[in-house]
Amino acid sequence: MEETLNSNHKRHLLASAQYVDSLLSEIEAILTSAQSKSPFPKYRLDVTPAEAKLVQDYLMRIRAQMVHVLQSQGISPPDPFMGARHSIRVTLEFADIAFDECRPETMRGYGEIPESLVPELNGLVDEMRSVVRKLNTYLAQNADRDLQSRLERLAGTAGGVELLRTIERIISERGLVEFRPALSVVLDKLESPSVQIAVFGRVSSGKSSLLNHILETDILPVGVTPITAVPTRLVYAPTPKLTVAYADKKPESTLIARLSEFVSEQYNPSNQKHVTRIVVELPSSRLQEGVVLVDTPGLGSLATSGAAETLAYLPQCDLGVVLVDASSTLTPEDLATIRSLYDAAIPASVLLSKADLLQPEDRERLANYASSHIKSQLGIELAVWPVSTKADQAALLDEWFRREIQPLFKRHQELAEQSIRRKTAALRDGVEAALRVRLETSSKAPRKDLQSLREAETQLRRASGEFDQVKEFCFKACYEAGERAEIALERAAAEIVRAWSRREAPGGETGLVIGRLAGTASEAANEVFARLQELARNLAQALTAAARAVAAEDAPEPGEFLSLVKEMPQPDLGTVEIEIRRDFLSVLGKRITEARVRRKLQQQIGQRAREAYHSYGRMLEAWSRKTLSELHRHFDAYGDRYRAQLERQLEQSTRGGSASAEDADALRQELALLSSSQNREPTPVGSAAS
Repeated sequence: MEETLNSNHKRHLLASAQYVDSLLSEIEAILTSAQSKSPFPKYRLDVTPAEAKLVQDYLMRIRAQMVHVLQSQGISPPDPFMGARHSIRVTLEFADIAFDECRPETMRGYGEIPESLVPELNGLVDEMRSVVRKLNTYLAQNADRDLQSRLERLAGTAGGVELLRTIERIISERGLVEFRPALSVVLDKLESPSVQIAVFGRVSSGKSSLLNHILETDILPVGVTPITAVPTRLVYAPTPKLTVAYADKKPESTLIARLSEFVSEQYNPSNQKHVTRIVVELPSSRLQEGVVLVDTPGLGSLATSGAAETLAYLPQCDLGVVLVDASSTLTPEDLATIRSLYDAAIPASVLLSKADLLQPEDRERLANYASSHIKSQLGIELAVWPVSTKADQAALLDEWFRREIQPLFKRHQELAEQSIRRKTAALRDGVEAALRVRLETSSKAPRKDLQSLREAETQLRRASGEFDQVKEFCFKACYEAGERAEIALERAAAEIVRAWSRREAPGGETGLVIGRLAGTASEAANEVFARLQELARNLAQALTAAARAVAAEDAPEPGEFLSLVKEMPQPDLGTVEIEIRRDFLSVLGKRITEARVRRKLQQQIGQRAREAYHSYGRMLEAWSRKTLSELHRHFDAYGDRYRAQLERQLEQSTRGGSASAEDADALRQELALLSSSQNREPTPVGSAAS
């Protein structure tokens, strides 16, 4: 009988080999550390290239021999059990936490921080967390990492791919990592040239009901429960199927009846199941191959990540259907969505849902009002369609679908090509702009603009850091606004007594009370409004300075950021009726009279005033959140580009000299190559080349 090691021996041998392998990995890290661009190098490379090659060869031999030894004892090395993507994302989360712990309120434990440095420190944290989160988001999208191999696969099937290969090469060689996600999106469209029609709207605006009616099914869950951060894609297939992709495990195919388990906040709160993609395949006669309908998470949802995911998905669609609740008309979120679609050159269609609640004449009036409101606020002319999913009014929705959507089905290939050309042109323009900045920088004398570049970077960082301070101020002010009912009633009582002392006509007490209640509520609101306007001005000023420093031609327009601070909610106190007898109070002293009047007001309208103030405080906070979010989104849209350009120019200026003539010539050649490619955008797989 052949003797063998027991299971404990084998586990120890395997564990020892795994430990040695980890040590070998450390040796590899030591060899490569000197070549890395880490600003905090740990090792000094004191081995020659020949010695480093010898060490690497020995490491390879040690590993090969280890595997051979293990196999000789009947031990097989285990398969990898952790995905690299998931591990990287977890590590990025720790990096995000580490940066967040550098905020002023956290670092005060190490000593007092000067107030003048608080915005810059907050801005530094936000800047670094933004970069970390962008990489994390890109990884979460499960995009193909090997762009070159994807381009190789497309080379023989799609026309004009050479332009994308040029762009990919430039992005890789020049380190323009901010353009890689956009390139991946274009490749996704090339590989699967579908037309994506996405439905956007606030929670409970009727998106799921609308799609259910269009598809002649009840597959999408309907209700007011906020939806998680996962758009649901609906595609044609002869057999129904639900496919769910996760961030931390393999995709799952299951029954469509389980859809609510993954998309509803009730069964998947805050996306605890880590769902990254949902595809519903249906044999619906209203769907055709090559056309995808997308149900997006609700804007304004309590599941705030859902709203963020919706905004992140928005540039990927080819037609945006913005659903507006007819009972509430257009909201700032609706207008922001339409504006974002317009800025991305994506066609939009606006629908007034629940039109069955309106009389026919009111539908037309409300549609015309919404259309004129869009034009006045955004300068965009769009037709607005009243629709309903109720059986007796469903003809409205069917008419819109027949006239607006069905023609797109017939032209989906053409629309897919247009979308790809549009996205490719935007990508090419962005890369060209980055290359021009490098070329302009390379022609300048070293350190000539170093001070102005650093000042622009610091100003940009300080402006970004103001968000936390303004947010804290606004939320505190909104809370205090909701608690000012007692102050308002005290002021109203004093106002009434002053009016009596002036012998003013009786009967005007109600008007005095309403005026004082509204005025007191407006005080806190005006403070919030003024602080947000100040923030908007500071953001615009910082961006303009950065644009000037990097010679960018896309600086914010005058008043662009101030225009985002608008439509502040006004207090609505409803109908107020009070009865106070002047005759028996007028004989008392002023202070006693005011106290008696205040008690009367408390008895008659105190509870109602408190409820109205609390409600207004919540409304004001919601408006503040929305406005801050919109300001932040616009600021990042400019700031991300300027930061990248500032970083490159600072790097160029601090290298001790301008770029070499060869590098400048290479930049000019790349710019000429991109310019000559303007009419060679790619066409989808299966299409004739343009």
